[in-house]
Amino acid sequence: MTFTSRLAAVALASLLVTGTAFAQTAAPAAKTETKTDAAATADKMAPKERSAESLECSKQADAKGLKGKERKKFRRECKKEARAGTAAPAAPTAPAADKK
Repeated sequence: MTFTSRLAAVALASLLVTGTAFAQTAAPAAKTETKTDAAATADKMAPKERSAESLECSKQADAKGLKGKERKKFRRECKKEARAGTAAPAAPTAPAADKK
């Protein structure tokens, strides 16, 4: 074997070895990021509990047969009214009379 053929064989072997070494170190980092993204997506997809007002307004919308934008508008107004009705402070029944 001549010197140039040996040099070419060594250069080719070193290119193959370094190429696989770089490929092996980059792959695990990408998998770790994918797992983190998947966990974050799973948390966002978890169903939220609905309030009693929301459930009642949904039942009323179903009874009226509302769908789409009309349903959304009805439920928004219904929930607003329900919250206003429960959040209103109790008014005094009779004014206090001064006793002297």
